[in-house]
Amino acid sequence: MRVGPILVALVLVGATPAGAQLAGDVERGAKVFRKCVACHQVGEGAKNRIGPHLNGVFGRKAGAVEAFRYSDHMQRASADGLVWTYDTLDAFLENPKSMVSATRMSFVGLKKEQERADLLAYLRQFSDNPRDIPESAPTLRAAGPDLDPAVLALKGDPDYGEYLSSECTTCHQMDGSNQGIPSITNWPPENFVVAMHAYKQRLRPHPVMQMMASRLSDEEIAALAAYFASLE
Repeated sequence: MRVGPILVALVLVGATPAGAQLAGDVERGAKVFRKCVACHQVGEGAKNRIGPHLNGVFGRKAGAVEAFRYSDHMQRASADGLVWTYDTLDAFLENPKSMVSATRMSFVGLKKEQERADLLAYLRQFSDNPRDIPESAPTLRAAGPDLDPAVLALKGDPDYGEYLSSECTTCHQMDGSNQGIPSITNWPPENFVVAMHAYKQRLRPHPVMQMMASRLSDEEIAALAAYFASLE
């Protein structure tokens, strides 16, 4: 339901000075959405295209649009309980693979925080009663997955990663096969690191993976990433 132009004000914990606000602007967001229209529609009469329509996306469970054929990884994210809130949408828009490792969406992401805030303010118009959504303005939220560039720059030791890998390989197949659990063999190290930190920050919803990731240091995650990337 479209409710007209609004500003969505968001106080960013740890991302802006105390008392500062980052506002998402609907009109600017409409312009940002031009980057999405090749795959997505929103508004009256919106239909599924290469991607699902985005009406009612706030508060919607991932992979829940009827008659749309989602990737296996998006279906698994849905089964794990992923719901599209402001935080999870923001993380997905910044880096889609942070939330869904092998999404079919080829979009590389919006790195500018302001563009994401503008786009989400625009999309919020097309969810029912947007001011009743828990993430409506003003609200506190944690930015995420919030990674220091130094974390992504860590060079992991694959030998140490092999030593740490036994818990991973109780579920994930060493040969890269998918037996109901996605393969992590040959993952680009950055994708592995981003995914693990998304679990660590509880953006990805799988409770076992959240527990596993919470036990690992940045160096240990980097080592595991290096090890699994090295496997043939």
